[in-house]
Amino acid sequence: MNHPWHPLTRREGTRRRVLAVVGVLCLATAAATASVATASSHLTSSQAGIQAADDSAPVKTSKRLIEQGRQTFRFDTFGDEDFWGGTLQLDRAIAGAANGGVGPGVSPKTALAVGLKVDSDALPLAVRTAIKAGQVNLDDPAVTLQLLKLNSVVGVKGFFDSAGKLRTVGIECALCHSTVDDSFAPGIGRRLDGWANRDLNVGAIVSLAPNLQPVASLLHTDVATVKTVLGSWGPGKFDAELFLDGKAFQPDGRSAATLLPPAFGLQGVNQHTWTGWGSVTYWNAFVANLEMHGKGTFFDTRLDNAEQFPIAAENRFGHTKAPVDRITPKLAGLQAYQLALAAPRPPKGSFDAAAAARGKKLFNSTAQCSTCHVPPLFTEPGFNMHPGKDVGIDNFEADRSPTHMYRTSPLAGLWTHQKGGFYHDGRFADLLQVVKHYDQTFGLHLTAAQERDLVEYLKSL
Repeated sequence: MNHPWHPLTRREGTRRRVLAVVGVLCLATAAATASVATASSHLTSSQAGIQAADDSAPVKTSKRLIEQGRQTFRFDTFGDEDFWGGTLQLDRAIAGAANGGVGPGVSPKTALAVGLKVDSDALPLAVRTAIKAGQVNLDDPAVTLQLLKLNSVVGVKGFFDSAGKLRTVGIECALCHSTVDDSFAPGIGRRLDGWANRDLNVGAIVSLAPNLQPVASLLHTDVATVKTVLGSWGPGKFDAELFLDGKAFQPDGRSAATLLPPAFGLQGVNQHTWTGWGSVTYWNAFVANLEMHGKGTFFDTRLDNAEQFPIAAENRFGHTKAPVDRITPKLAGLQAYQLALAAPRPPKGSFDAAAAARGKKLFNSTAQCSTCHVPPLFTEPGFNMHPGKDVGIDNFEADRSPTHMYRTSPLAGLWTHQKGGFYHDGRFADLLQVVKHYDQTFGLHLTAAQERDLVEYLKSL
C-alpha cells in the first residue's frame, strides 16, 4: 500500500479532485446553459411580442394619419372663412339679396356652371329623389344654401347662424384638387379626391366677391383690373404666383395662370408643383397660408427677394405666423393622405391596347421618353428639374419660382386631366401636340403612326 504522501498517490488525488471540479463545473455549465436557454426562450417570446407591436405601430400610425388627412383635405378651412367671407364677403354674393346677401345670388345651376361639384353621398335620399323627380328648383340660390348646410358642395364650407342665415364661407383643399364621378348627374356624384378639377373657374368665382378692394390694394392696382385678371384665367386654372410677383400676363399677352395639377400619384416624387417650389408638405403649407388665407405658420426666406417677389417681400409672406396655428398640426396627416392617393387606372376601352403596347416600346427606346420620365415614377428619381430650354419652351413660369426650372411631371393618370391642355399653362391642346413638340425638339424623326402609338401609351398610364 502506498503512503498517502507518495508522489503517485498525490498525483492521483489531484487528478480525482480535478475531475470532480470539472464535473461540478460541467454540471454548473449545463444548468447555466439550460437556464440561459430558458431565459432566452422567454426573452425571444418577449421580443417577439415587442417586435409584433413595433411592426403594427407604423401601420396604425399611418392609418390614423391618413384618416386625419382625408378629413382635413375634404373639410378643413384652416380658418380661411375670415378672409373669403369676412374680408371679401363672398358669402353675401352666394346668398343673394333675397337671402340676406347682395345681388342675384348663386343658384345650383350657376355653381355647377363655374365648376363647383356636389358630393351625392352627402345628400339625403329624399333630396336625391326630389332632384331626380325635378322637384328641386336649381335656379334658386336658396337651394345652394341648403346644399351648403348639408356640407355637400365639394371644397366649400358654409357657416350659418342660429337662425339658419349664411354668415360666412370658407374653402378647402378639395375645391381645386377633387372632382366627382358624375354618377348622379353632371357635376354631382361621388368624390374623386386628388383629381384636378379642370372645370373649376376660380377666377369667375372670386370675381363674385363684393369687396375685392383688399386684393387690388395688395397688387397696387384697381378693382376693375383685378376683375380683368381673374377673368383671364378660365376653367381649370389658377395663378398662385400672382400674389407674390404681381405678374398677371405672359410676355405674349396670354394669362400667367397655370393649370390645376392632380394631387395623386405623388409617391416617390421629389417636387410637387410645376416649377418645383418644394415637396408635398411644403406646398400644402404654402397654399393653406398664402393662397387659402388660413391661419398658420409659414417660413420661406426666398420670398424676401424683392426683385423677384415684390408683393411677397413687401408683405413678409415668407414670415407668416398666426396667433393660433390651425395649419401646422395638420400637415403630417394631409401629406400622408395625399401620398396614399394612387393614380387611377384608365377605364377599359379608353385606349387602343395594341397601339399602347407598341407605344410603350417606343417610350423606352427610340422616343427616349423614359430618359426623364423614368418608370414607374415617370419622373426622375431624385432631382427632377430642368430649365425651359431642355424641353424646348420659354422660361417665363420657371423664373417666377425660386428654382427657375420646371419639374418633370409624373405621367400616371394623364387620362384624368386631358381637359385644358398640357404643360403647366395648357399650351398644347392634346397629347398628340405634346408628342409632336418632343419629336421636333429632340429630332426624333418619329412617323405619324409612332406618334399615335405613343399617345395611346400615355393614355394607358
